[in-house]
Amino acid sequence: MSKIALVDDDRNILTSVSMTLEAEGFDVETYNDGLAALEAFNKKMPDLAVLDIKMPRMDGMELLQRIRQKTQMPVIFLTSKDDEIDEVLGLRMGADDYVKKPFSQRLLVERIRSLLRRQEAVDRDTDGTGPETKVMERGNLSMDPLRHSVSWKGKDVSLTVTEFLLLQALAQRPGFVKSRDQLMDVAYDDQVYVDDRTIDSHIKRLRKKMRTADSDFAAIETLYGIGYRYNEE
Repeated sequence: MSKIALVDDDRNILTSVSMTLEAEGFDVETYNDGLAALEAFNKKMPDLAVLDIKMPRMDGMELLQRIRQKTQMPVIFLTSKDDEIDEVLGLRMGADDYVKKPFSQRLLVERIRSLLRRQEAVDRDTDGTGPETKVMERGNLSMDPLRHSVSWKGKDVSLTVTEFLLLQALAQRPGFVKSRDQLMDVAYDDQVYVDDRTIDSHIKRLRKKMRTADSDFAAIETLYGIGYRYNEE
């Protein structure tokens, strides 16, 4: 049973969403502010967290920063109806997905299941004989799917599951263009719709992380109006 942390200062959301998630078979812990959630996470991390952005004592953005210092577990943001800045900033800070308020609880359940399936696929113990599980070397890049590890010029880079899958998809075929739709298919289940901005934000976050290992990193090229391409260095 996957443990889901639901963090929101709206008690109606905590009550209704937790009831829905529990009915779907999840173990749910609720918190009405970021600080309370962080104190609990320091003792034991959940399998996935759903965070509101605007909360007292500690908002969702700061909580996400604290989480990312310890783990790459999947995180979904709940964002305001018309606040695109929150969505983009959240993704660039390392959230895996976002859902706009007011939201369909069925949609949220689908997003949660999608992220958990991807995380389980990464964590699953396999024999490592398939091509998708072997260490991939592309010039300065090394990716180990079984260990969910990435290094660039020998320096480790910590990526979320979404970022890892996007980099893996691009690096598998250097020089070939991947459209945003193709990258959406890699990072999300078919039944989960995301827009172009979500992929763009993940790519920007991915580039930023790679540049912590090498300030001159430029292997991911943007082809405006088309998609992205990995150029082996």
